[in-house]
Amino acid sequence: MKKFVFTIVFVVAAFSIAFAQNSRIAEPDPETIGADSAAMALREINIDKFEREGSWNVSISADYGVITARLFDGNPAMKETLEEDEGHEDDDTTVLGVKVQFFRRGVNEFYITSARPQPVEGIVKTISVWVCGRNQNHDLTVLVQDMFGRNYELYMGNLGFSGWKKMTAVVPPSPDGEHGIVQQSAYYNNRPGLRIVGFRVDCNPMLARGSYYLYFDALRVVTDLYDLEYHDEDDMSDNW
Repeated sequence: MKKFVFTIVFVVAAFSIAFAQNSRIAEPDPETIGADSAAMALREINIDKFEREGSWNVSISADYGVITARLFDGNPAMKETLEEDEGHEDDDTTVLGVKVQFFRRGVNEFYITSARPQPVEGIVKTISVWVCGRNQNHDLTVLVQDMFGRNYELYMGNLGFSGWKKMTAVVPPSPDGEHGIVQQSAYYNNRPGLRIVGFRVDCNPMLARGSYYLYFDALRVVTDLYDLEYHDEDDMSDNW
């Protein structure tokens, strides 16, 4: 009997340890994404703080509804302050609000796109944005372009939550420098990088009715700036 009880305790303890380990890997680790070299200089940087009126456009099919967007005073209380923002908190006071008024339920989608694609230096590992949902099961996708201008979409998650939440998408590395999302190529060194085009919300057809509200803040990336930070000053640029 004692042996049986000991076995149960051991199994429960092992399960608890495994669960604790799994709970820590919910957030993607940029250091393990495409890590084929120890030479990395990862930095989390701001792409847009949603502080400029008119810098983001919204659209929806005219058959499905009407969409509008504007800035509002506010901030996610749990948002981390980056080193570059310390002492400049007064420059980050607004969020982007989006309102959709649906005509009828159906399979539809709407877009939140930057007035011009947002370029990102380095090799991007993750893209994150703070989103305030209204607990409806629509899906959020971030739209990007690689260095060749090819369009890709990365799933960020479901919007079935209330309040603010940081949503993150992993940028998968290209397997061979030619296929997938190519951010760097030995043959085209004069135009590396990634561009963020915007977001798409795929609506749950059963919930796409009435009015729906959505808010965005703090579009950021974790990017590898090793080649930029450790570039030799006397090295020529291959852009001629």
